[in-house]
Amino acid sequence: MSGVASTLAKKRALAAGFGTNSNAVQYLNQNFEALRAQCRSSGQLFCDPTFPAEPQSLGFKELGRNSAKIRGVTWKRPTELVSNPEFIVGGATRTDICQGGLGDCWLLAAIASLTMNEYVMARVVPTNQGFGDDYAGIFHFQFWQFGEWVDVVIDDRLPVKDGKLLFVHSAEGREFWSALLEKAYAKVNGCYEALSGGSTTEGFEDFTGGIAENYDLNQPPSNLFQIIKKALEAGALLGCSIDITSAADSEAVTRQKLVKGHAYSLTGAVEVNYRGRQEKLVRMRNPWGQVEWTGAWSDGSSEWSNVQGECPHANAEDGEFWMSFNDFLRHYSRIEVCTLTPDTIEDESVKHWSMSKFDGTWRKGSTAGGCRNHPYTFWMNPQFVIKLDEEDDDPDDGEVGCSFVVGLIQKNRRKLRNQGEDMHTIGFAIYEVPQQFQGQREVHLDKNFFLTHAQTARSETFTNLREVSSRFKLPPGEYLIVPSTFDPHLNGDFCIRVFSEKQTETLPCDDPVSAELSDEVVSDEDVDSGFRNLFSKLAGADMEISAYELRTIMNKIVAKRTDIKTDGFSLETCRIMVNLMDDSGNGRLGLGEFATLWKKVQRYLSIYKQNDTDNSGMMSTPEMRVAFKDAGGCVYVVFIHLE
Repeated sequence: MSGVASTLAKKRALAAGFGTNSNAVQYLNQNFEALRAQCRSSGQLFCDPTFPAEPQSLGFKELGRNSAKIRGVTWKRPTELVSNPEFIVGGATRTDICQGGLGDCWLLAAIASLTMNEYVMARVVPTNQGFGDDYAGIFHFQFWQFGEWVDVVIDDRLPVKDGKLLFVHSAEGREFWSALLEKAYAKVNGCYEALSGGSTTEGFEDFTGGIAENYDLNQPPSNLFQIIKKALEAGALLGCSIDITSAADSEAVTRQKLVKGHAYSLTGAVEVNYRGRQEKLVRMRNPWGQVEWTGAWSDGSSEWSNVQGECPHANAEDGEFWMSFNDFLRHYSRIEVCTLTPDTIEDESVKHWSMSKFDGTWRKGSTAGGCRNHPYTFWMNPQFVIKLDEEDDDPDDGEVGCSFVVGLIQKNRRKLRNQGEDMHTIGFAIYEVPQQFQGQREVHLDKNFFLTHAQTARSETFTNLREVSSRFKLPPGEYLIVPSTFDPHLNGDFCIRVFSEKQTETLPCDDPVSAELSDEVVSDEDVDSGFRNLFSKLAGADMEISAYELRTIMNKIVAKRTDIKTDGFSLETCRIMVNLMDDSGNGRLGLGEFATLWKKVQRYLSIYKQNDTDNSGMMSTPEMRVAFKDAGGCVYVVFIHLE
């Protein structure tokens, strides 16, 4: 299917609701309702063949088949662990999530934030399941995956060691929604171990389809508390963490019981009247379900006795605690805010942003050009044009322009961990489209443009996380977005999303395909005497050159050239060359036909040498693309052969 046809098909599917949360794609073609009905009819509990209760579902290295960590692990259903299991007890809450023997605190922090929004929670955790009359050992969950929602079916066999759940569990021992959710997410990503290490924003986006932004708390915006409070009121999901300076710092506990290199949820923000002044407070949650801040405003601290009016704190050792906003800024390193998409927000009074999404690929030798540090390949990267027409209604601090957020996500990298792969380092650059190219969609700007034009904006950094996103405000106009890996020649798939306050138009660019061929036909009369003499020596008595004779001629020529690397011309290649030039149709080349071929060969050899910029004697893909353009869009087999 062509790129245009594929895009149109996806748009039609989305218009019909396919891939939306209300009509999710069945992951691995497993239909929850049909499978549950089948199990109930047969009287058999569901066993998922696509994610079996076997070592490969646990992991590949630390949790691999021969790892001591999984020795003694068995798989048990909740009905085998407790006498009266429940899916959810008294509603899903933050305290239902306690971390187990897996480094996925980033995911659990996201799940904890998820419970703060009942509507969002219901989209991820369907309510039509449990351990009641319809129980058949089968459950399902829905996740956003790179532009579409997928419905993931699992059985309820969970890894157990020493009689306890190996991974996430609820503080309420008979409640299992969080453990089953973790299993479904592990299935989507290949195995449990694939979930080890990550950013809370990854979980935020997969639970909402929203766009996540990061704030560096070493340089916070002056209105950050208002941003946090407003985001919480709008149902956004928030997470935060403390950077580590070495591997030894990972999950190290500070003197005041904060954990470094560990993902927390930020679940509340209030201002209280403390000793006659307003004190800003934030509520945090450690997904361990324990180990809490012991400084000012912690559980049971003296500050609470001096609060006038309503008091929001609690004293339970449940991993949740309050701290002053100033202490938060002093101790934490970054905060992540996930803004929800329009379909996630029930309140119609909320002003929805526009969103565009496109899928793309980086392929070695073709579309994987690397970052701007590699000017001779950077231009090969996929390119997208965004057209900004209208300025924001309410400019910030008097600054006019068009606000938009660009998010670049690399796809399916966790699944490749068991093959020794991991996240690429990714980012993007933004350029203003020159006036002469505006309005043209089939224009892929070339090397010369990027060598002579500076970027207008860029992602804040190149990062080895799943996504890099940044917010921008630019004047109305057309802009080119170029997503890339940091290093060239790396294979990967990605999707790029543009969220904008006003309606925008975003389209992919492509190389226009055309051929402008000059008239290079040489007649017998146009051939000079010197070439006639040469031809008579090469052709022999019949004064015609066959494919066999052409192969001998061409191989003698290239054998004398040290500046071109080639294994020589095959007979099939020479037959194709003869067929291209054979106007008479006799399968051989006469004087004029051979002179025409020779003229073309000389021209393409000249282009070949001009574009062999590294003097390697071979032509790389970026060099070939420029050579193709120089040749007028029509490159003969001599180019292909000389690679």
